[in-house]
Amino acid sequence: MKRSDNKSHCPINFSLETFGDSWSLLIVRDIVYFGKKTYGEFLESEEGISSNILASRLVHLERKGLLVKKPHDTDKRKEVYLLTEKGLDLIPVLLELANWGAQYDPETDAPQSWIAAVYADRESMISLIRDTVQAGGSIFSGPNSVVSKLTLT
Repeated sequence: MKRSDNKSHCPINFSLETFGDSWSLLIVRDIVYFGKKTYGEFLESEEGISSNILASRLVHLERKGLLVKKPHDTDKRKEVYLLTEKGLDLIPVLLELANWGAQYDPETDAPQSWIAAVYADRESMISLIRDTVQAGGSIFSGPNSVVSKLTLT
């Protein structure tokens, strides 16, 4: 029988129980960085999540209040997943994880110009990313992406 309460009242434990498995964070990453919104788009991610795990994680993230599911604007057979305010508050966490990974992964794909831009004015960048994602955009994908608004060298 699965416990419905947290294992402890430690804030790190609470965080890990809310979004700490790798698949959940990769779903949030896909929304923030690449503008993915539908079940099918999440399935196409290069990490290769299985359909049953994806379905389970989407339900989990909804129950934890990080995502909300809404009908697709143009295709009523589909649903889109959007970050809630609570989910948007994970943006600084994702940026820190990306920075840490870019620093220690010798084979990283992270553009160093992007990492430098984030830390040149971190608070402004977090605000820009949050506003962009809230408006349906993302960091790297689409005509209204964060990187399209910046000049990165």
